[in-house]
Parts: sequence; structure tokens; C-alpha cells
Amino acid sequence: MNMLRSAAIAAVSLAPLCAVPVHASPASDVLMTVTTSEGSREYDLAALQALPQTEFTTSTIWTEGEQEFGGVLLSDLLEDAGITEGSIMATAINDYAVQIPLDEVDDIAPIVAYHLNGETMSVRDKGPLWIVYPYDLSVDYQTEINYSRSIWQLDRIVQAD
Repeated sequence: MNMLRSAAIAAVSLAPLCAVPVHASPASDVLMTVTTSEGSREYDLAALQALPQTEFTTSTIWTEGEQEFGGVLLSDLLEDAGITEGSIMATAINDYAVQIPLDEVDDIAPIVAYHLNGETMSVRDKGPLWIVYPYDLSVDYQTEINYSRSIWQLDRIVQAD
């Protein structure tokens, strides 16, 4: 009888796991959350692609040869989210975080890239989002600070001040 009771308890406790539809839309459709003092906004790929697009080709210290990056200017993304001054804390899936002052973000760089060589980036390939600078464009982009801010697997931005 105790075995039957244990089996019934196990079946009831597993029922919520079995009740999830197989075709449910996963929460992972959200690529990034941007949080301000006013609240937060979630961005999926379609929301990012609805913003003005940009791309450039550059080499990086993490890849072989020149790579083509496509995405949205960080400045456009932040403006869309309502962040226009101060600084942000950009954080990756593994909790690596960097602070970026908005006065060091311009109309050229950095971008939040979601395409690498025309393909959507996977987590395995430093995606789905990667903050990237056009390093080959100017030595001004080839600094330790910019390299440290080139955060891949980006999944959240918080208005820091």
C-alpha cells in the first residue's frame, strides 16, 4: 500500500511538468531585457530588427580574419528603451558585466550584433547578442576598455545612473 501511495504522490507531483504543451513558445524567444527606472522592456529578434539596422566588417581579437557584423546601434537601442544619459550596465548570460557611459556611445559604435557573416548567432558562437565595435575603422576603437566592453552572450542592460 505504501508503494502505491508513493507512486500516486510521484505522479501528482510530476503532473505540472507533463501539463506543459510540447509546442509552447519558450521564454528564450526574449533575447534581452533592458531595465530603466520606469520599468523594463524585452526585446526578441523581431523587435531588434524593427530598429534601424547597421553592419560593418572588422577583425576582432576573438575571431579569425574579417567578420561581418549586423545589428542595431547601441545608441538606437537605448533611445528606444528610454535611456539617453548616464551609463548602463551590460550583462551576459554568465553574469559577466561591464559599465558603459553613454557619452562614449556614438552614432557609429558600438552595435548590438545579432548577425555574424549573415547568420543569426547562437550562444555557442558568442550570441545571440554581442556588443561589437568596428575595431579596424580606428585605433580609437582598439582599446582595452572597448575590448572589455565587447560583451558577448549579452542578455540584459540596466540603466546604471
